[in-house]
Amino acid sequence: MSVIPVDLRSDTVTRPTSAMREAMAAAEVGDDQYGEDPTVRALEGEVAERLGHEAAVFVPSGTMGNNIALRLLADPGTEVLADNDSHVVTYEVGSLAAIGGIQTRTLMSDGGILGHEAVAAQLRVDPHGRSVKGSNYAMVETRAVAVENTHVRSGGRAWRLAEIDALVEVTQPVGVELHCDGARIWNASVATGIGLEEYGRRFATLSVCMSKGLGAPVGSLVVTSAERAGRARTLRRQLGGAMRQSGVVAAGALHALRHHLDRLADDHFRAKSLALALEEVAPGRLVADRVETNLVLFEVCDANAFVTDAAKRGVLLGAISPTVVRAVTHLDVDDEQLARAIEILRPMLDADVSRSLVDAGSSV
Repeated sequence: MSVIPVDLRSDTVTRPTSAMREAMAAAEVGDDQYGEDPTVRALEGEVAERLGHEAAVFVPSGTMGNNIALRLLADPGTEVLADNDSHVVTYEVGSLAAIGGIQTRTLMSDGGILGHEAVAAQLRVDPHGRSVKGSNYAMVETRAVAVENTHVRSGGRAWRLAEIDALVEVTQPVGVELHCDGARIWNASVATGIGLEEYGRRFATLSVCMSKGLGAPVGSLVVTSAERAGRARTLRRQLGGAMRQSGVVAAGALHALRHHLDRLADDHFRAKSLALALEEVAPGRLVADRVETNLVLFEVCDANAFVTDAAKRGVLLGAISPTVVRAVTHLDVDDEQLARAIEILRPMLDADVSRSLVDAGSSV
């Protein structure tokens, strides 16, 4: 009998638990397009309250959530600032420009954390509140800054409040608003001890994901003011994201929020254990100087080849660049599976280090 691989590709690969399936099967439903699905309304209300906002809108995906949220803040022909490795820039197939007509301008960041001084220097706004579009240079006007928490391509780095507050201080006086791509904000809150409301109230909009970390099968939410939530529903409709008896999937998300939030600490502990085990055989190969949440990034000679070889041996990983591999701990990875993954990956990485030393020597 073949052994089931240890799947560390993403925290989106989880299967609904038995309790979650029971909640979904028993969900009270109605037509969400008419605002009549009580389970969807319950999910939206609870998520909004936890994040310190008036309203939330249930959408099928995080990409749609980010697209809608940023379109609430920025009109076509204006721009959003984001770091060069952010999800909205890297992984959403240019949807903000293709669908929303919004330009993104990227800045280099320190481990996914945008520095307030760098942002302040790049804001295209008039300090007196006049539109820069009417200037001699016809500049594109900056309307929003996008923050990703946790930051995926920096190894799951979580933002601290002081870092966010520094951005608020330079953006708020000139009318530029903050958006949070909070796909893994649950992980950030558990890792730092910062309350969800403390995070949430610092942003005009957030997009939060229920299928990453929390283990729901599908769904994200746009979190914002009651006034903007109405426009968010219109944009959702335009994008084909309006749903009918979606309480079936909302029930899974609601169960995940109520039962799977605190256990994220287990995923973080396992990720740190994996990182420590890999660091012992390959010092200096970890991309981040510390593992804070559930993502472990490490460097190899050839990421695609390493991922292919690992899959043959029973561990599924992801390549996020030609030389960087990603492993993600989640609800469906227990201690036994993690131990098996470590047993497989340690000699592979050790051999990769030896190969790189030989290649370096031959090139001298």
